[in-house]
Amino acid sequence: MMTPASNNKFFRGRGAQFNPHNRFQKHEYLKEFPEGIDLWEKDEVKTEYFEDYGRSIANKVSSPDIPIAYSVNPYQGCEHGCIYCYARNSHEYWGVSAGTDFESKIVIKKRAPELLRQLFSSKKWKAQPISLSGNTDCYQPAERKLQLTRELLKVCLDYQNPVGIITKNKLILRDLDLLQELASNNLLCVYTSITSVDEKLRRKLEPRTSTYKDRFEIIESLSKHNIPVGVMNAPIIPGLNDIHMYEVLRQAGLHGARYAGYTMVRLNGALGVLFADWLDKFFPDRKDKVLNLIRDAHGGQLNDSRFGKRMKGEGNLAEIISQQFKRYRKQFGFETNSFEYNTKDFKRLQAGQLRLF
Repeated sequence: MMTPASNNKFFRGRGAQFNPHNRFQKHEYLKEFPEGIDLWEKDEVKTEYFEDYGRSIANKVSSPDIPIAYSVNPYQGCEHGCIYCYARNSHEYWGVSAGTDFESKIVIKKRAPELLRQLFSSKKWKAQPISLSGNTDCYQPAERKLQLTRELLKVCLDYQNPVGIITKNKLILRDLDLLQELASNNLLCVYTSITSVDEKLRRKLEPRTSTYKDRFEIIESLSKHNIPVGVMNAPIIPGLNDIHMYEVLRQAGLHGARYAGYTMVRLNGALGVLFADWLDKFFPDRKDKVLNLIRDAHGGQLNDSRFGKRMKGEGNLAEIISQQFKRYRKQFGFETNSFEYNTKDFKRLQAGQLRLF
């Protein structure tokens, strides 16, 4: 296990600064001789890619807090490096850590488009929306070269199966042609996650994501092309970005967002130690305040896994944030009803059939 980097040494462009112990691993590595650091690790954490040979691609979402029943993730791990990401813990199932491993050891599912086509061709599949980026961002840097997400969108278009996307990467605009085709038949809704309007905070909080300016441009461009788009102000981290909700929603509305949502940060699993270490390095003067405010919103804990409570929190602070969101949503003209996906035009093709256009 890599121990936390010292306060005067940071891994630039990374959210996590060390690898906490994997709860599924019996053994761990420790630094017994700090003076041998040159033999132990390099000053830079480089991104590596590994291929997954699994035989399925869609994950059933059992949580009542999530409106879509299936998620499809062509990548596991995410180079964006958001320090608060709940998906970090899922990386432990791959035998690595939720820390720097999560953002530097990326698992690629090259067969994802083929597997999705097989799923849609199965008689067991009933047309329903799938979510791209239910766990990790489908437009993270690896997508620029591999184009797995683009191919997944082609499959959805072939079968006329609805799809939802949430992303923090402007790379999504590369696929405007496919997005427009899907949207023209009510098969698509896109959300972009915007945590703040403070670029200095973004560079620390989400080091390899698109800038906030670029994300507002995502909203504007999709809106101009008649693609249903919303903003997800998530996660709300009290003491860090909660005061930015007004401006995030205001600008999102001005740029054409139709929908808005938010979630409260929750530090489940390894996130607790990772986030505390991150605060200690980047916001030491606010560390105790932020952690205490998070606890205040989760019944005295850093995390609450209860359905119905985990996403929004509870208590006085959570209620204040909820009321603010409702007021701003009304003030800036966001729709209160959820997007309705078209499931009536699904067409089951044979797995080997190709696009004809």
